[in-house]
Amino acid sequence: MATLEPRLTRHIDLLLQRYPALTPIRDELIAAYLIMQESYQQGGKLLVAGNGGSAADAEHIVGELMKRFKLPRPVSPELAAKLTAIDPERGAALAQSLEMGLTAISLPAHEASITAFINDVGSADVYAQQLLGYARPGDVFLAISTSGNSENMMRAIVLAKALGVRVIGLTGKTGGRMAPMCDVAVHAPETETYMIQEYHLPIYHCWCLMLEDFFFGK
Repeated sequence: MATLEPRLTRHIDLLLQRYPALTPIRDELIAAYLIMQESYQQGGKLLVAGNGGSAADAEHIVGELMKRFKLPRPVSPELAAKLTAIDPERGAALAQSLEMGLTAISLPAHEASITAFINDVGSADVYAQQLLGYARPGDVFLAISTSGNSENMMRAIVLAKALGVRVIGLTGKTGGRMAPMCDVAVHAPETETYMIQEYHLPIYHCWCLMLEDFFFGK
């Protein structure tokens, strides 16, 4: 299992300083982060899903990972050289503008495939169907549910575990039925949906900062 580099603790410390109510879940925050770090180190990817506001959070997370959050992420000199060799003008421009990403997929973002599946089959298995197509052993599924009881998330978790995908649950105080199924469940300390979501954003921002610092901050 990966271990947390000492320099990364500053992000956790700042999070807990700004949101002291999260202090009791410090270990869960770190454990969830380490699952993502380890997966990326081994060539895996992050798949994220949720419903309603949590679907918007899924897209937000992917947006932070697939390009710079705070730090520069230049392409490698090797890729820059290949781009320029293929097309000196366009390749040089690409080498200057492109930013390295951490591969992440927001499952709710694929409206066409989602609505086709719902129309032809039903809604309960919509995220499980996407995981079946996208997920590979060693990937991570970040399941966001404020109640922890969303049936489409529960079914997706079952499928993820069958595929050898580790599961992080981002949920509320009780965790619902989802929490025991996850490798790590991170409980925002509230029961009202909007209050839970108000904690989810700084939590996943902290994870994104830590991942960016680890992979691009050296």
